[in-house]
Amino acid sequence: MGSHLQNSAVEDLATGIRGLIDERGLGVGDKLPSERELSELFATSRNTVREAMRMLKAYGVVDVRPKIGAVIIDRRMERVFDLFSFQTIGVSRETFADVQGFRSLLEVMSADRLIDRITDEDIAEMAGINEEMRAAADRDEACEYDFRFHLGLLAALGNRSALDVYRTMKPVILKIMVLGKQTDESRGQTYEQHEAILGALRGRNRIAYQYLAQSHLDFGLENFSTLFAEQEGG
Repeated sequence: MGSHLQNSAVEDLATGIRGLIDERGLGVGDKLPSERELSELFATSRNTVREAMRMLKAYGVVDVRPKIGAVIIDRRMERVFDLFSFQTIGVSRETFADVQGFRSLLEVMSADRLIDRITDEDIAEMAGINEEMRAAADRDEACEYDFRFHLGLLAALGNRSALDVYRTMKPVILKIMVLGKQTDESRGQTYEQHEAILGALRGRNRIAYQYLAQSHLDFGLENFSTLFAEQEGG
């Protein structure tokens, strides 16, 4: 049985819009077609267009401005887009381990700075996101909230470069989160682990935070290894 997930409609559209940029020779400062025009051009829903534009914005390729629309702001980030959109075609064991290791550097090893900087308001906002994850209608929606929870940790660090890198990695991280939520039980376990992490942050307990945050990432790695074992044995 294959071990890779296919690209989502949003990822495919984001790639298509990038192709359109090249095809029309658009550069920095040029405006993209409107949301309605893109929807008609690619025969997709306007909601999918909005999500694709959010992805391109996260990559730093476009900026969406009121009354103007999407404007190209920087094409240097497209190489990063190429790297991670290629990675999202499939998540291998090696990619999974590398990404989780990188997340550990950002989320776990930064415990001292995080404990010093995170506010009660930050923690309350993340707690609300965790509740939204538990109440999500489906797995994909739950994963979006899961990503936002972890993005909250990075935002609290106050390092814009780290936050930008994390956002750029969103397609791969979401794939990992989807793979880790094959059952309702795993979603419940994720919720409980998030709650424990929040408890450590509320208590400003660095040691407990590091242990719980690393255990949470290891939990995802264990789920992924189990999934691969099942696929290879199928």
